[in-house]
Amino acid sequence: MNLYTLSGNALAQALRNEQETYTALAATGIRLDLSRGRPAPEQLDAGMPMLADRAYLAPDGTDCRNYGQPLGIPEMRALFEEIVGVPKENIVVGGNSSLQMIFDAFLRAMVFGTVHSPRPWYEETGRKFLCPVPGYDRHFRITERLGFAMPTVPMTEAGPDMDAVERLALDPAVKGIWCVPRYANPTGVTYSEETVRRLATMKTGAPDFTVVWDDAYAVHGLTATPAPLANLFLLAREAGTADRVWVFTSTSKITFAGGGVAMMGASDAYWAKNLPYITAQIIGTDKLGQLRHLHFLRDRAGVEAQMQRHRAILAPKFDSLLRTLERELGGTGIARWTTPKGGYFISLDLPSGCARRTHALARGAGLTLTEAGATYPYGVDPQDSNLRLAPSCCPTEEVPLAGRILASSARLAFLESRAGTRHALKN
Repeated sequence: MNLYTLSGNALAQALRNEQETYTALAATGIRLDLSRGRPAPEQLDAGMPMLADRAYLAPDGTDCRNYGQPLGIPEMRALFEEIVGVPKENIVVGGNSSLQMIFDAFLRAMVFGTVHSPRPWYEETGRKFLCPVPGYDRHFRITERLGFAMPTVPMTEAGPDMDAVERLALDPAVKGIWCVPRYANPTGVTYSEETVRRLATMKTGAPDFTVVWDDAYAVHGLTATPAPLANLFLLAREAGTADRVWVFTSTSKITFAGGGVAMMGASDAYWAKNLPYITAQIIGTDKLGQLRHLHFLRDRAGVEAQMQRHRAILAPKFDSLLRTLERELGGTGIARWTTPKGGYFISLDLPSGCARRTHALARGAGLTLTEAGATYPYGVDPQDSNLRLAPSCCPTEEVPLAGRILASSARLAFLESRAGTRHALKN
């Protein structure tokens, strides 16, 4: 039933009924989790054969037990080229965390500036960084901690609203934009070719405007047909703007979330400026970890075989949660959600003012969700309407119950508010 049509006695009765439903669900004492996009134990088990590898000599004879190779094993750089399409000569392999590599890149820009910076970023008063919303909270946390203002840009089905991006980017104080271009966190959107081309060719007010291209879900499809993504790095090179692009990814959700391998891709000029700082920071990262990954994954075909194993675990969980949302919230008029083709998240939109109450009710019934507001800078969703759902760590057989708790919490939150104040779900 459409809950917006209820009034008077019908509304009061619906509220009482939902309270009873919610109370019964809460009384089960269940503890379930739809919060952060962590791989399930079964997914981590899929990488365990890698730990049996005791080899230590790289194909070129490098002893990976020793110092050296600060740019990463050449073959690992070549494997990342196959994954993200950045030439291996423009790739540096780091430790287990792409987020750490992103933070390090920001710190270098803060202290030394980038290729075209008139001054280090820390000297730029009023510096800003564009944030597509809903988006990734850990990205926003980096620019928040480093003192950037964070103007928001709406996400569309083709990526960030490029009319807004191009308008805002003319401000010289805007130093760049966050992008998760494939199966975006949390909407699951993959950027269109037009969006990618506009990011490569648009005019910017700051000569050191930077596109942080976090291709975290490059191979993480939930269907047999991967989403195509235009190659920003090559398009920017053709347009003469290669210095504005930083590309990142890792194997964190391919092998082990805490023991993967990360990379950064950037232009020749970027590395000419920044490699002296990197080689002053480290003698080399974990080459044994890189070698284990090479022996286990081997090439693009090996990566795809590993991701098929992940998909067999993840896809049924997403399908189950989406079916439950449709059964429990479809037709109520109070919810919209994405149907992702890949990645780890479903984005749920509720009526304005209902997300935090839904989160609190779900928690009270034993369901953990990512904090309401997490998908916006500073953790503040101005409409208080968006929730990010991640079914990966929930046991498959428990996903329907998690969805029912979520749906009852959402309905109850709306009916409570409707009994006092009407809220509208914006189209």
